[in-house]
Amino acid sequence: MYHTIVTLKKGEGRTVKGGGLWIYDNEIESVMGTFENGDLVTVHDFDGYFLGYGFINTHSKIRVRLMSRKKEQVVDEVFLERRVRSAWEYRKAVCDTGCCRVLFGEADFLPGLVVDKFSDVLVVESLALGIDRLKPTILEILKKVLLEDGITVRGVYERSDAKVREQEGMERWKGFLGAPFDTKVEIVENGVRYLVDVEDGQKTGFFLDQKYNRLAIQRLCKGKRVLDCFTHTGSFALNAAVAGAREVLGVDASEVGCRQAEENASLNGVEDRVRFQCADVFELLPRLEQQGEAFDVVILDPPAFTKSRSSIKNAVKGYREINLRGMRLVRNGGYLATCSCSHFMDPELFAKTLKEAARGAHRRLRQVEFRTQACDHPILWAADQSYYLKFYIFQVCEEL
Repeated sequence: MYHTIVTLKKGEGRTVKGGGLWIYDNEIESVMGTFENGDLVTVHDFDGYFLGYGFINTHSKIRVRLMSRKKEQVVDEVFLERRVRSAWEYRKAVCDTGCCRVLFGEADFLPGLVVDKFSDVLVVESLALGIDRLKPTILEILKKVLLEDGITVRGVYERSDAKVREQEGMERWKGFLGAPFDTKVEIVENGVRYLVDVEDGQKTGFFLDQKYNRLAIQRLCKGKRVLDCFTHTGSFALNAAVAGAREVLGVDASEVGCRQAEENASLNGVEDRVRFQCADVFELLPRLEQQGEAFDVVILDPPAFTKSRSSIKNAVKGYREINLRGMRLVRNGGYLATCSCSHFMDPELFAKTLKEAARGAHRRLRQVEFRTQACDHPILWAADQSYYLKFYIFQVCEEL
């Protein structure tokens, strides 16, 4: 089908044989035939057994990203439409589609491509060369599929400005795909209104993966005093306020983020009960403890402290410190919501780190629930990179 043949070394390809989509450079024995980076190639096991078709890129350690395991399959427009329709039907079945992640890369079998829907605006992030070539076709298909459900896409903005693009030999880029539009987009999530800045906000403009985790903390917050750390544009803080919290303090190191959070508080009419402080959380929490402050609910939603295996030790120290400080600020019998969005901080290591923090803080943790990312960010078993968000809610009790 595709004339360039990539042959794996004997004993390699365990990930792809187990259902994953990535083949690394050190797993490959040979590449026979001429190709350009981003082309589709045929992948064989060491003995010539057919494994699938995928995109090749010699600039990337992920040398081939698999698209299909069916020998008779042609990766054409019909194939892409089937993948896009499947992704959209899944979202309609499992989540609120007013704002959601419509395409989640490998977990939707479109490796390297992310598309978020904010009301009637699409934001696309393309992180792999092969899928980047198909991006215009995929977006046109997606707009057509959405229109069939009465959703007219007002505009598309690309946020392919992540550093990881450089590892693929691609330039970082962001801008309009099509006619310009107002990049401040209003959305409603869990009954909370936000202005999402798709041009200059973090990642694609808003963190949709915490949607139902934000909803989960609402029931704990009525009449309570709440501290939301790493508040970004105020999402957890606003869920607490809308749920009836008596007083909410949101903290973030970004001045821009705090100003946007204040705008969002006004949008929801809760500015009398929510205030935002621009500060380094690691410096502020010990200061609040020294001042004798205490909260009924403390929320910790830090950025990923590690994006590689090599820096995991420092990340563990950061997570342990921030959780120890957070636990000490929870009133006896109050609640802690805490999470890690780093794929490399695996569930076992995160749980171990939280236990160590609790010992250091002299607190007992009673688990209320454990959650992961929202279901519009599906976890594809065998594609480990699709599972990254770990989210706990605990009751925090003083030791007997």
